Amino acid sequence: MKTAREIMTGGAECIGENETLEAAARKMKELNVGALPICGEDNRLKGMITDRDIVVKCLAEGGDPRTATASEFGQGKPVTIGVDDSIEDAIRTMGEHQVRRLPVIDGHDLVGMLSQADIARNYPEDRVGELVELISFY
Repeated sequence: MKTAREIMTGGAECIGENETLEAAARKMKELNVGALPICGEDNRLKGMITDRDIVVKCLAEGGDPRTATASEFGQGKPVTIGVDDSIEDAIRTMGEHQVRRLPVIDGHDLVGMLSQADIARNYPEDRVGELVELISFY
Protein backbone atom coordinates (compact mmCIF):
# COMPACT_ATOMS: atom_id res chain seq x y z
CA MET A 1 0.00 0.00 0.00
CA LYS A 2 1.11 3.57 -0.63
CA THR A 3 2.60 5.91 1.95
CA ALA A 4 1.69 9.46 2.96
CA ARG A 5 4.72 10.73 0.99
CA GLU A 6 3.33 9.28 -2.23
CA ILE A 7 -0.14 10.82 -2.05
CA MET A 8 0.20 13.98 0.07
CA THR A 9 -0.02 17.48 -1.26
CA GLY A 10 3.52 18.76 -0.90
CA GLY A 11 4.75 22.23 -0.12
CA ALA A 12 2.35 22.97 2.72
CA GLU A 13 2.38 26.60 3.76
CA CYS A 14 2.07 27.71 7.36
CA ILE A 15 0.59 30.74 8.99
CA GLY A 16 2.82 32.16 11.70
CA GLU A 17 1.58 31.77 15.26
CA ASN A 18 1.63 35.58 15.69
CA GLU A 19 -0.03 36.39 12.37
CA THR A 20 -3.61 37.61 12.39
CA LEU A 21 -6.70 35.63 11.49
CA GLU A 22 -7.23 38.11 8.67
CA ALA A 23 -3.84 37.08 7.24
CA ALA A 24 -4.78 33.42 7.71
CA ALA A 25 -8.08 33.93 5.87
CA ARG A 26 -6.30 35.68 2.99
CA LYS A 27 -3.74 32.89 2.74
CA MET A 28 -6.54 30.28 2.76
CA LYS A 29 -8.23 32.15 -0.09
CA GLU A 30 -4.98 32.40 -2.09
CA LEU A 31 -4.22 28.70 -1.63
CA ASN A 32 -7.86 27.60 -1.98
CA VAL A 33 -7.72 25.62 1.28
CA GLY A 34 -9.86 25.46 4.40
CA ALA A 35 -7.10 24.85 6.93
CA LEU A 36 -3.53 25.94 7.56
CA PRO A 37 -0.82 24.61 9.82
CA ILE A 38 0.34 27.12 12.43
CA CYS A 39 4.12 27.37 12.70
CA GLY A 40 6.08 28.98 15.50
CA GLU A 41 9.05 31.29 15.33
CA ASP A 42 11.19 28.13 15.49
CA ASN A 43 9.45 26.81 12.33
CA ARG A 44 7.93 23.97 14.34
CA LEU A 45 4.32 22.98 13.93
CA LYS A 46 2.21 24.49 16.74
CA GLY A 47 -1.36 23.78 15.66
CA MET A 48 -3.94 24.05 12.93
CA ILE A 49 -6.39 26.82 12.07
CA THR A 50 -9.48 26.27 9.95
CA ASP A 51 -11.87 28.61 8.21
CA ARG A 52 -14.46 27.34 10.69
CA ASP A 53 -12.23 28.36 13.64
CA ILE A 54 -12.08 31.88 12.23
CA VAL A 55 -15.83 32.15 11.73
CA VAL A 56 -17.18 30.30 14.77
CA LYS A 57 -14.57 31.06 17.41
CA CYS A 58 -13.68 34.62 16.41
CA LEU A 59 -16.26 36.35 14.21
CA ALA A 60 -19.38 34.81 15.76
CA GLU A 61 -18.11 35.78 19.22
CA GLY A 62 -17.48 39.39 18.18
CA GLY A 63 -13.71 39.04 17.84
CA ASP A 64 -11.62 41.13 15.47
CA PRO A 65 -9.73 39.02 12.91
CA ARG A 66 -7.41 41.98 12.24
CA THR A 67 -5.98 41.72 15.76
CA ALA A 68 -6.65 38.12 16.83
CA THR A 69 -3.73 35.79 16.18
CA ALA A 70 -3.65 32.29 14.75
CA SER A 71 -2.26 30.88 17.99
CA GLU A 72 -5.18 32.33 19.99
CA PHE A 73 -7.84 30.61 17.91
CA GLY A 74 -6.12 27.62 16.36
CA GLN A 75 -6.60 24.09 17.50
CA GLY A 76 -3.87 22.94 19.90
CA LYS A 77 -1.17 20.40 19.24
CA PRO A 78 -1.92 19.02 15.79
CA VAL A 79 -2.34 15.37 15.00
CA THR A 80 0.30 14.48 12.42
CA ILE A 81 1.42 11.59 10.27
CA GLY A 82 4.94 10.65 9.22
CA VAL A 83 5.96 10.70 5.56
CA ASP A 84 6.53 6.96 5.48
CA ASP A 85 3.33 5.98 7.32
CA SER A 86 0.80 3.96 5.33
CA ILE A 87 -2.58 5.06 4.06
CA GLU A 88 -4.10 2.67 6.61
CA ASP A 89 -2.22 4.47 9.39
CA ALA A 90 -3.54 7.79 8.08
CA ILE A 91 -7.13 6.51 7.97
CA ARG A 92 -6.84 5.14 11.50
CA THR A 93 -5.36 8.42 12.77
CA MET A 94 -8.01 10.53 11.04
CA GLY A 95 -10.76 8.34 12.46
CA GLU A 96 -9.39 8.26 16.00
CA HIS A 97 -9.02 12.04 16.11
CA GLN A 98 -12.00 12.93 13.89
CA VAL A 99 -9.95 15.06 11.48
CA ARG A 100 -10.01 15.16 7.70
CA ARG A 101 -6.55 16.66 7.19
CA LEU A 102 -3.18 15.68 8.59
CA PRO A 103 0.05 17.63 8.46
CA VAL A 104 2.75 15.29 7.12
CA ILE A 105 6.07 15.55 8.90
CA ASP A 106 9.55 14.26 8.24
CA GLY A 107 11.24 14.37 11.62
CA HIS A 108 10.12 17.79 12.86
CA ASP A 109 9.79 19.34 9.39
CA LEU A 110 6.40 19.96 7.81
CA VAL A 111 6.58 18.58 4.27
CA GLY A 112 2.95 18.41 3.17
CA MET A 113 -0.69 17.88 4.00
CA LEU A 114 -2.71 14.71 3.60
CA SER A 115 -6.45 15.12 3.21
CA GLN A 116 -9.34 12.73 3.12
CA ALA A 117 -9.65 13.64 -0.58
CA ASP A 118 -5.99 12.72 -1.22
CA ILE A 119 -6.65 9.29 0.26
CA ALA A 120 -9.95 8.86 -1.63
CA ARG A 121 -8.19 9.56 -4.95
CA ASN A 122 -5.71 6.79 -4.17
CA TYR A 123 -8.01 4.27 -2.51
CA PRO A 124 -9.76 1.46 -4.35
CA GLU A 125 -12.85 2.96 -5.95
CA ASP A 126 -15.16 0.34 -4.49
CA ARG A 127 -13.95 1.20 -0.95
CA VAL A 128 -14.17 5.03 -0.96
CA GLY A 129 -17.56 5.00 0.81
CA GLU A 130 -16.06 2.79 3.49
CA LEU A 131 -13.17 5.24 3.82
CA VAL A 132 -15.50 8.18 4.44
CA GLU A 133 -17.44 6.16 7.00
CA LEU A 134 -14.26 5.09 8.81
CA ILE A 135 -13.00 8.63 9.12
CA SER A 136 -16.39 10.13 10.02
CA PHE A 137 -17.58 7.52 12.50
CA TYR A 138 -14.46 5.81 13.81
